[in-house]
Amino acid sequence: MKSNSAIRAGLLSVTILATSVIGGCASAYYDTIETLTGMEKRDLLVERVVKAAASQEEAKEEFVSALDAFRAVVDIDGGELEATYDRLNASYESAEKEADRVRTRVKDVQIVARDLFKEWRKELDQYSSASLRATSERQLRETEQRYEELERRMQKASSSMDPVLAVFKDRVLYLKHNLNSRAIAALEGEAEQIETDVSALIADMERSIAEADAFIKDMRGETA
Repeated sequence: MKSNSAIRAGLLSVTILATSVIGGCASAYYDTIETLTGMEKRDLLVERVVKAAASQEEAKEEFVSALDAFRAVVDIDGGELEATYDRLNASYESAEKEADRVRTRVKDVQIVARDLFKEWRKELDQYSSASLRATSERQLRETEQRYEELERRMQKASSSMDPVLAVFKDRVLYLKHNLNSRAIAALEGEAEQIETDVSALIADMERSIAEADAFIKDMRGETA
């Protein structure tokens, strides 16, 4: 017999698919999420920021692994070239996969944030108390400002992945097409620049992750 959590997960998947088929009604989607999980938009936004930060951490680790694989290329004998190409290509593909996951989760965060702030602004008109409305409106502006900084850092980290991936892809292809000692010699001189590029990417990732952590604490009302 399936557990309640498994049944709820199945129902949630079916419902999400159904809402997208009938026109992607955002209201129905969020109502379903709240009914099945008890999560409101605010909770959903926090959850997606958590997932986006986790994806960035995983992507950072994959880029470090890809860099290590590239470093190994310049220290091998000719007879190991094919196996080394396979390892380097696998590392590149893993980094590319994690980069795609980061992009997807950043978009997920953007969608929920947009809908949350849209609903919040609309509901301000429902206040009968001018002072409470003003307080809520101030909180909305402050939250939007925090989110804008988070989004800026996530976008910067996400954009930083593309040029690094392009550099790795070029070198993987070059090695594939030139499996000989001269290819290795040509790559040796580029190791330092690639390491610099990856270091810059990792710094962007870490700043974005730190901003996500701060945003999550703020949304949860936690103190530093």
